[in-house]
Amino acid sequence: MAGSGKERIAAMKLTIEYDGAALPLEIQRDGAGWRFQLDGAAERCAEVREAEPLVYSVLLDGRSYEARVEEAADSLVVVIAGHRFEIGVRDPRRWSRKHGGAGKEGRYDVMASMPGKVIRVLVAAGDEVVARQGLMVVEAMKMQNEMKAVRSGRVISVAAREGATVAAGELLAVIE
Repeated sequence: MAGSGKERIAAMKLTIEYDGAALPLEIQRDGAGWRFQLDGAAERCAEVREAEPLVYSVLLDGRSYEARVEEAADSLVVVIAGHRFEIGVRDPRRWSRKHGGAGKEGRYDVMASMPGKVIRVLVAAGDEVVARQGLMVVEAMKMQNEMKAVRSGRVISVAAREGATVAAGELLAVIE
């Protein structure tokens, strides 16, 4: 928005867990509004204003909604027009025991913790890795950071490509 005096904030990638599905969400503040894209659908815009603590006025597609947010143990409950939606929000920049990947079994996603550039990819799909083994090197803020496996497993996929720029929360690899 040139000349508006309001800067555009870098996009943030989160994972929203709703009704048993993990959905990627990309959001970006753009002046008074927000641009968002959920699970690969078309990008949409909404205006969101905080009416009072944990109560928001949302203008989306010409319709106005009131969204009340309640914090639960590992999720948020959002109430809109009497409908309750329990939503888990995973921000890859914040580690948690539940989503940190330190468990003994199952799949875990290796995510970029901040925007940067992939300098080297050290593994390929199918490789066996051990805990603390280097997976890739990402340069962020003029520092090279080696992304390491949090536990042993097999690399299922590698989304990161050498020379590619990655956003915070972007999927780099999947280990099982």
